Amino acid sequence: MTEAAARTTAIMDEKDPELSPKPSARSRRARWGVRLAAVACVGWLVVVVLHHLLSARTYVWGPVDLLPPIVWAAVPVVLLPVAWLARPMRGRLVGAALLALVLGLGYSGINFATVFHTPPPAPADAVKVVTWNTEYWDQDRRNGGEQRTTTAQFYDFLREMDADVYMLHEYANVDDSLVDIFAQAYEIDQTAQLKAAFPGYTIVREGRNVTLTRLPVVGHAWLDSQPYLPDDLKPVPPALVDRPLFYTSQALRTDIRVNGQVVSFYNSHIFQPPVRILLLRSDDDRNMFEIDRFNFEIRQASYQAIAADLEKNPNRAVMAGDLNTSPSMNLLDMVSDRLVDQSSALSSLYPVTWPVGDKPRMWRIDWLFTTPDIKVHKYDLTLPKGLSDHKAQQFVISAP
Repeated sequence: MTEAAARTTAIMDEKDPELSPKPSARSRRARWGVRLAAVACVGWLVVVVLHHLLSARTYVWGPVDLLPPIVWAAVPVVLLPVAWLARPMRGRLVGAALLALVLGLGYSGINFATVFHTPPPAPADAVKVVTWNTEYWDQDRRNGGEQRTTTAQFYDFLREMDADVYMLHEYANVDDSLVDIFAQAYEIDQTAQLKAAFPGYTIVREGRNVTLTRLPVVGHAWLDSQPYLPDDLKPVPPALVDRPLFYTSQALRTDIRVNGQVVSFYNSHIFQPPVRILLLRSDDDRNMFEIDRFNFEIRQASYQAIAADLEKNPNRAVMAGDLNTSPSMNLLDMVSDRLVDQSSALSSLYPVTWPVGDKPRMWRIDWLFTTPDIKVHKYDLTLPKGLSDHKAQQFVISAP
């Protein structure tokens, strides 16, 4: 073709687009694939950055706080091959996915510390402790109303663990048929059964928390979270006026003599489980964001009450229980600076404690923290034999 003819063809192509070659369907799909990969990789990186900024700072971020922790590691790992296939933007998208992985790994709940930590051997005078959310105390709620476990099995399970100290939650029963959620939990009295099952133990009970111990009790007190609540949430709901501690206290402190030292045991059960992510619905009288705000505020208040008590408490301390706080929630930063996380003593690389049952077990919301002068020699998570939706925490400690 002569140069003049080539110029003529080019001019004709410009004037008549139909004469220009069209991108193939495969090429169009490839471009869309690259765009989707870019949205996924960059979008997830934005979510991770926002999580660092907003978690535990606003209740609006509550739904993201409730994601299963492993998501923060799994999503960027899944995105890496996607980014690799997006050839025109491969370098930038792989970088975005890797950065999201690095920023999110601390939220993932992966217990890397267990790889490098070996608990010290227990001395002869070590003390065994159990903390467990009983799921409304000997009340079978997970089997469509069908009773599959008995009171005898419940107490047998507790006795089998043979602990020196038990920190138990939800010493109450619940009626889910009531519309008012505050009215649902009601008081019970199983003092006689407890004394029969645990002769020689001191029983300390405040609100919905019970501490049992065969070691000497020096003193005890319930911690009041009410002063740390916003003004509109401070009043005790009318349905709880006859049992106000069900609302105002989420921690019971019991001072116990261990190895000649007084150790304060903080039996902690903080509102509320991450059920919204499973149910995706609200209560009849409150929308989901009102529930998020309530849970957010009462969790914050509970942590503040414990931290304030620890600040003026000279004793060694153990804080353990159902904190309803997952590794992916910045709320864990509110744990008192006096305490250290003892997860390294667990043997599991990905410890989870809830929910036990038919639903996938995805969250760890039960924890053990101690002051550094408490030695943890063993730490296990025990399946509850169908008696609860939480694993029991069993650990062996000493106060040298």
